[in-house]
Amino acid sequence: MPNNPSESAKGQIPTNLRLLKILEQIAKEGAPVSPRALSAALDLPKPTIHRLLATAEEEGFLQRDLDGRSFGPGARLRVLSANTLSSQRVRTERLIVLKKLAEDVGETCNLAAPGRYGMVYLDRVETHWPLRIQLPVGTRVPFHCTASGKMYLSSMRQDKLRRLLQSMPLEQKTPSSIVDPDDLLVDIAKIRERGYSTDNQEFMEGMAAIAAPICDTQGRLLTTLSIHAPIQRHDLDDLIGFIEILRAGAHRLEELLT
Repeated sequence: MPNNPSESAKGQIPTNLRLLKILEQIAKEGAPVSPRALSAALDLPKPTIHRLLATAEEEGFLQRDLDGRSFGPGARLRVLSANTLSSQRVRTERLIVLKKLAEDVGETCNLAAPGRYGMVYLDRVETHWPLRIQLPVGTRVPFHCTASGKMYLSSMRQDKLRRLLQSMPLEQKTPSSIVDPDDLLVDIAKIRERGYSTDNQEFMEGMAAIAAPICDTQGRLLTTLSIHAPIQRHDLDDLIGFIEILRAGAHRLEELLT
């Protein structure tokens, strides 16, 4: 006999799969999810949901949102996701795409994913030129002054974006960094309209970059594909000339996810 009658009437998901289904549902939603919403979506009793959420939070797979009630991916779940994307077969295929892009444009290209405090480089293929920007895999760069970071910010809901820009530090990395939240909102609105992002010496003096989104089948941004170069070789206008090649590369990477 079950100890809790309410749990006998609901919850046909096998016990050993329940936590996995919760993690899957939170990842699918793409935004913090409340216990009530999880209970309804998975048809699991609320006591079960709360117990499993507490376990996942304690182990670092989930973390509470600012409201204190909803849950989103935690550090361990994000690492798990990145490691999954980096599995050998998938990584080999995506490196082929990155290498072709780097050869076509003659500059370094990067694959980055949003982390908790900035964009994290998952993969990169270097240019053959001796003059290059050293940003190895695992490097974390800010959201507000990089092409990949602003591409991610442009994918957020406007209300959540406003709250984030008001709360996170907007460090003046270079004289060109946009550190006023209202000015940054204007720049991000332009990114949404044109579908790609730019960095005109905002993160590093002497470096320009462009980024395109890599989205899932529901149109949600997962990662970004970017090109950066010293302005001695390519200023921002030059890089924008490669945008269709960049978009084609992003599309090929999207196909690897399906």
